[in-house]
Amino acid sequence: MGRVSYLDNSQVVIQMKDIVKKFGDFTANDHINLTVHKGEVHAILGENGAGKSTMMNVLCGLYKPTSGQIFIKGKEVQFSSPKDAIDIGIGMVHQHFMLIQPFTVTENIILGMEPTKGLVVDKATARKKVLELSERYNMKVDPDAKIEDISVGMQQRVEILKVLYRGAETLILDEPTASLTPQEIEGLMEIIRNLTADGKSIILITHKLKEITASSDNCTIIRQGKYIRTVKVDEVSENDLAAMMVGRDVNFKVEKKEMKPGEIVLDVKDIHARDYRNVEILKGLSINVRKGEIVGLAGVDGNGQTELVEILTGLRKADSGSVTLLGKDVYNKSPKETFESGISSIPADRQKHGLILDFSVEDNMILQHFDEEPFASKKFLNRKAIREHASKLMDKFDIRPRGTEGHPAGTLSGGNQQKVIISREVTNDKELLIAVNPTRGLDVGAIEFVHKYLVEQRNKNRAILLVSFELDEIMSLSDRIEVIFDGQITGSVPGKDADEKELGFMMAGGKKA
Repeated sequence: MGRVSYLDNSQVVIQMKDIVKKFGDFTANDHINLTVHKGEVHAILGENGAGKSTMMNVLCGLYKPTSGQIFIKGKEVQFSSPKDAIDIGIGMVHQHFMLIQPFTVTENIILGMEPTKGLVVDKATARKKVLELSERYNMKVDPDAKIEDISVGMQQRVEILKVLYRGAETLILDEPTASLTPQEIEGLMEIIRNLTADGKSIILITHKLKEITASSDNCTIIRQGKYIRTVKVDEVSENDLAAMMVGRDVNFKVEKKEMKPGEIVLDVKDIHARDYRNVEILKGLSINVRKGEIVGLAGVDGNGQTELVEILTGLRKADSGSVTLLGKDVYNKSPKETFESGISSIPADRQKHGLILDFSVEDNMILQHFDEEPFASKKFLNRKAIREHASKLMDKFDIRPRGTEGHPAGTLSGGNQQKVIISREVTNDKELLIAVNPTRGLDVGAIEFVHKYLVEQRNKNRAILLVSFELDEIMSLSDRIEVIFDGQITGSVPGKDADEKELGFMMAGGKKA
């Protein structure tokens, strides 16, 4: 379905003028400007660490600007807390959801604004209102389901309903598709269309150029904290947007030479495993990866990819089958044993399995080697060597802002957290690299860099298993594509012969012609 605009140019709902936000000597926002109209989808585009989230945190009352002005419907406002922004009709759905896992959908949505009957919470009224909201915007949710039991896409709907329940007229969506499947992304775009049709305004923070061109009316580009330009989306190309964002032309095509794969590095045979519901999810899956080869695992989320990766990295036990690495048995080994055997991984959930957020960036970069030379000597950490190592990786992988090696990893933007993990894992120099959604949350310039680096590792005769829900990424990087459906490999296609429609057909359970 194409983009339908409900933009009302006659009504400006938000203006940010010359916003400056400093953290000590570091300037995150340097005279930023933004104008949003009623019924508009307005995209904010910028590299990782460009200051997009800081800008939106100022708008939703989390940060106070160092200088500058904010106008809501022509009236200047000053927020002292997020509650002030919520009260005036601004709601933000953060990239990493803020939901209480054991609580139900309804309990999360009404939290802090519970309707009461006497001295008790009126759950029946709350449930009814949640259902009315979800039906109004075609966001089907189970009001009685616990958050821990629903998908990421459904959790996002809960976050959107939470801000709507509080009366939001302008919704800020921060990297809303970073963890969604293609089907969930299309569902989100439909929700956005329903919201703007009702007169809501959407501010969309995203790196995905296709989503901007498919959903947005206008786009404001910022680079290194500075306002660059605001453009009408239907008047520019994706290449134009990419060039404005990074300040140079971006090559979307992955260049890689033909290589003849070597011996088998990873050999997985007849793996059976169960998911968290104790339902069989892997049903005799077999796959291998050779030296000098990128094997892409293509499939709709929920067909066993997560469980397979967790088994290979020691986070989950299989029921039966075999896994060998260069002929050595690594079946059902611990995470430490799998790593020492020669498996390095970029995990799907960077905050849960990739980083210790309270640890410094430099400490996160040596997690697997903290007790080894040159980072430790006689059980004492060598801080100078650790910081020098971190500084080199931050320069090489363009992790921003510079000079934050000693800061907690949790203070970095999502994209820069991803870069910390990638920098660590690709330099571990293991025989097999498992890369799960490696460019999730990265801007086009960073994606270009990561793709080149993965190909460079493959050219050095390393084996790479790429698990990604971005079909374009699978098709452009893979030497061989294996399709997973219902816990089994259902087809194999050489990367150079890949066809998007054929892969989509196979991912839905169809058999290769």
